[in-house]
Amino acid sequence: QVQLVESGGGLVQAGGSLRLSCAASGRIFSSYTMGWFRQAPGKEREFVAVISWDDAITYYADSVKGRFSISRDNARNTVYLQMNSLKPEDTAVYYCAASDLLAVTTIQYHYWGQGTQVTVSS
Repeated sequence: QVQLVESGGGLVQAGGSLRLSCAASGRIFSSYTMGWFRQAPGKEREFVAVISWDDAITYYADSVKGRFSISRDNARNTVYLQMNSLKPEDTAVYYCAASDLLAVTTIQYHYWGQGTQVTVSS
Protein backbone atom coordinates (compact mmCIF):
# COMPACT_ATOMS: atom_id res chain seq x y z
CA GLN A 1 0.00 0.00 0.00
CA VAL A 2 1.03 3.58 -0.71
CA GLN A 3 -0.58 6.55 0.98
CA LEU A 4 -0.44 9.88 -0.86
CA VAL A 5 -1.19 13.33 0.51
CA GLU A 6 -1.22 16.42 -1.70
CA SER A 7 -0.68 19.98 -0.54
CA GLY A 8 0.06 23.41 -1.96
CA GLY A 9 -3.17 24.23 -3.72
CA GLY A 10 -4.92 27.55 -3.39
CA LEU A 11 -6.24 30.63 -5.12
CA VAL A 12 -3.94 32.48 -7.51
CA GLN A 13 -4.37 35.13 -10.19
CA ALA A 14 -3.84 34.32 -13.84
CA GLY A 15 -0.15 34.43 -14.68
CA GLY A 16 0.84 33.39 -11.19
CA SER A 17 2.56 30.27 -9.90
CA LEU A 18 1.95 27.48 -7.43
CA ARG A 19 3.94 24.45 -6.38
CA LEU A 20 2.06 21.32 -5.43
CA SER A 21 3.61 18.63 -3.27
CA CYS A 22 2.64 15.01 -2.81
CA ALA A 23 4.06 13.18 0.18
CA ALA A 24 4.09 9.39 0.07
CA SER A 25 4.27 6.77 2.77
CA GLY A 26 4.03 3.02 2.79
CA ARG A 27 5.73 0.84 0.21
CA ILE A 28 8.94 1.93 -1.44
CA PHE A 29 8.14 5.26 -3.08
CA SER A 30 11.21 5.21 -5.28
CA SER A 31 9.99 2.16 -7.18
CA TYR A 32 6.84 3.87 -8.51
CA THR A 33 6.09 6.06 -11.46
CA MET A 34 4.33 9.16 -10.17
CA GLY A 35 1.71 11.12 -12.03
CA TRP A 36 -0.34 14.26 -11.61
CA PHE A 37 -3.92 14.44 -12.83
CA ARG A 38 -6.64 17.06 -12.53
CA GLN A 39 -10.41 17.18 -12.59
CA ALA A 40 -12.47 20.28 -13.27
CA PRO A 41 -16.17 20.45 -12.32
CA GLY A 42 -18.28 18.46 -14.74
CA LYS A 43 -15.27 17.03 -16.54
CA GLU A 44 -13.41 13.77 -16.49
CA ARG A 45 -10.12 13.41 -14.66
CA GLU A 46 -7.29 14.16 -17.07
CA PHE A 47 -3.58 13.50 -17.24
CA VAL A 48 -1.22 16.39 -16.47
CA ALA A 49 2.31 15.05 -16.02
CA VAL A 50 4.27 11.90 -15.20
CA ILE A 51 7.77 11.13 -13.95
CA SER A 52 9.53 7.77 -13.98
CA TRP A 53 10.78 6.11 -10.82
CA ASP A 54 14.37 7.16 -11.52
CA ASP A 55 13.60 10.71 -12.64
CA ALA A 56 14.91 9.85 -16.11
CA ILE A 57 11.68 10.39 -18.02
CA THR A 58 9.04 13.10 -17.77
CA TYR A 59 6.05 13.65 -19.99
CA TYR A 60 3.39 16.36 -20.07
CA ALA A 61 -0.04 16.98 -21.46
CA ASP A 62 0.06 19.43 -24.35
CA SER A 63 -2.09 21.86 -22.38
CA VAL A 64 0.61 22.35 -19.71
CA LYS A 65 3.82 21.74 -21.65
CA GLY A 66 6.28 24.57 -21.13
CA ARG A 67 4.39 25.90 -18.10
CA PHE A 68 4.38 22.99 -15.63
CA SER A 69 7.31 20.96 -14.36
CA ILE A 70 7.20 17.66 -12.48
CA SER A 71 10.03 16.54 -10.22
CA ARG A 72 10.62 14.10 -7.39
CA ASP A 73 12.84 13.69 -4.36
CA ASN A 74 13.03 10.01 -3.52
CA ALA A 75 14.96 10.72 -0.33
CA ARG A 76 11.97 12.75 0.91
CA ASN A 77 9.31 10.48 -0.65
CA THR A 78 7.82 13.50 -2.36
CA VAL A 79 6.80 14.47 -5.88
CA TYR A 80 6.26 18.06 -6.95
CA LEU A 81 4.37 19.92 -9.63
CA GLN A 82 5.63 23.42 -10.32
CA MET A 83 2.93 25.37 -12.12
CA ASN A 84 3.82 28.66 -13.80
CA SER A 85 1.89 31.05 -16.04
CA LEU A 86 -1.35 29.70 -14.65
CA LYS A 87 -4.56 30.20 -16.62
CA PRO A 88 -8.20 30.13 -15.49
CA GLU A 89 -8.62 26.87 -17.41
CA ASP A 90 -6.08 25.26 -15.07
CA THR A 91 -8.67 25.49 -12.28
CA ALA A 92 -9.33 21.97 -10.99
CA VAL A 93 -8.72 19.53 -8.19
CA TYR A 94 -5.21 18.16 -8.66
CA TYR A 95 -4.40 14.58 -7.71
CA CYS A 96 -1.14 12.72 -7.47
CA ALA A 97 -1.06 9.01 -8.16
CA ALA A 98 1.37 6.08 -8.18
CA SER A 99 1.74 3.33 -10.77
CA ASP A 100 3.95 0.38 -11.61
CA LEU A 101 3.93 1.56 -15.21
CA LEU A 102 5.03 4.69 -17.03
CA ALA A 103 1.43 5.55 -17.82
CA VAL A 104 -0.82 8.47 -18.72
CA THR A 105 -4.27 6.94 -18.17
CA THR A 106 -6.08 6.89 -14.84
CA ILE A 107 -6.88 3.19 -15.01
CA GLN A 108 -3.18 2.33 -14.81
CA TYR A 109 -2.68 4.09 -11.50
CA HIS A 110 -3.30 2.06 -8.35
CA TYR A 111 -2.90 4.63 -5.59
CA TRP A 112 -4.39 8.12 -5.38
CA GLY A 113 -4.26 11.07 -3.05
CA GLN A 114 -7.32 12.96 -1.89
CA GLY A 115 -6.65 15.95 -4.13
CA THR A 116 -5.89 19.63 -3.64
CA GLN A 117 -7.93 22.49 -5.11
CA VAL A 118 -6.27 24.94 -7.48
CA THR A 119 -8.30 28.00 -8.47
CA VAL A 120 -6.98 30.52 -10.99
CA SER A 121 -8.84 33.81 -11.19
CA SER A 122 -8.90 35.96 -14.31
